Amino acid sequence: MTCQIYPALEIPETLAAGPGPGNTDPRVLQAFSSAGVADHMQGDILRGMIECKYMLREVWGTSNTYTFAVAGTGWSGLDTMFSAVMPGDKVVAFNNGTFSGIDALTLRIKAATPDEHAANPLDPQATSVTVIDVPHGQPVTGEMAETALAEHKPKWAFMAHWETGSGRINDLRGFSDACVRHNVMGLIDAVSSLGVENFQIDDYPGIAGWASCPQKGLCCLPLTYAPVSFTDGYIGSLKTSGAYTYVHNPIFEARHWGVIDGQDVEKGTYHRTHSGYAVAAFHESLRLTLQDGLAKRSASYRTHEKVLRDAVTVLGCNVTSDMSSLVVLNLPADLAGREMELVQNCRARGFGIWPTLSAPVQIRIGILNQLNRQAISRIVRLFAEAMREMGGQVDFEEIEALLESRYGTSIAA
Repeated sequence: MTCQIYPALEIPETLAAGPGPGNTDPRVLQAFSSAGVADHMQGDILRGMIECKYMLREVWGTSNTYTFAVAGTGWSGLDTMFSAVMPGDKVVAFNNGTFSGIDALTLRIKAATPDEHAANPLDPQATSVTVIDVPHGQPVTGEMAETALAEHKPKWAFMAHWETGSGRINDLRGFSDACVRHNVMGLIDAVSSLGVENFQIDDYPGIAGWASCPQKGLCCLPLTYAPVSFTDGYIGSLKTSGAYTYVHNPIFEARHWGVIDGQDVEKGTYHRTHSGYAVAAFHESLRLTLQDGLAKRSASYRTHEKVLRDAVTVLGCNVTSDMSSLVVLNLPADLAGREMELVQNCRARGFGIWPTLSAPVQIRIGILNQLNRQAISRIVRLFAEAMREMGGQVDFEEIEALLESRYGTSIAA
């Protein structure tokens, strides 16, 4: 058999204007590429991991000792958080979009008994898990959480903070308060909100576990580290129940980051061969986040999202989302049903917008790490051109007038 040697892979620049990943910040890429070739126990790498752990506590806004980062994408962080859920555990999970739906499936897998697994291995119907399905485009409210937890009295409750499947923000305060009232340990998917929204997790005592990702709000390389944070109550439960995993067991994983028996180890510890390149990139993304300041960054997202929202509204689109990093919209009536065609046309020219991944099909335009006049104006113009090429009615003079009115004096370029 002849072995074919393919040409070198060349990947062009793409404007990542979807729900995430976002385009990595140049400072983070520079840190990644400038790291020296080093043994994984080299002193600067160990120091970098310790500093990442401390910076993460600042970014999360927490005093949780068990705050660290899991090697991989957001899926790895979520799996680590869910690892404490054992077969037969009572769980209430709220599903109001694609990703909270996948999270709910993960929880059914974790909580299913062996017999339930055997009956349906790829979609076990764990009787101990109650999934509350919220219609597409609607948020999870505190009232929903209160009603479900009062009725089912679970050990665990789950919700996504920001659901990028529909672009909706769910009621974190109401969810946390319901967990406190009913003595439930809350679990939160913060994949899309960390590094974008200005919040501190210690303000939400009903939440025992948090999981996020590196490639959205932190704008780091996708395959670096997924931030997680766990309360002492969560860790106490895990010590009692154990978990059917080694790699994603939070107690074992925390040891790699110098958290042993609930205490920080300052000199660093032996770890799972974390790459100096990944540590350097993640370290720089956290430095960048703290230097920007979450309050300032959050306000900037809200400002620029409002410009994008108003621009696509002028183009005749109907925005149904309320996230500050993502606009989810319906096309005008004359282009309705052609959402996938428009998305593919945009992606073919290096403009990476996304459709929703479940019905109804909508278009998602994100602004992760695109917080300036030039970037937002480019996104608006590219989208307007794509609509015009498909026969949509586009008034470019009106679009330019809107951009100028918003950016001319009120927003720094």
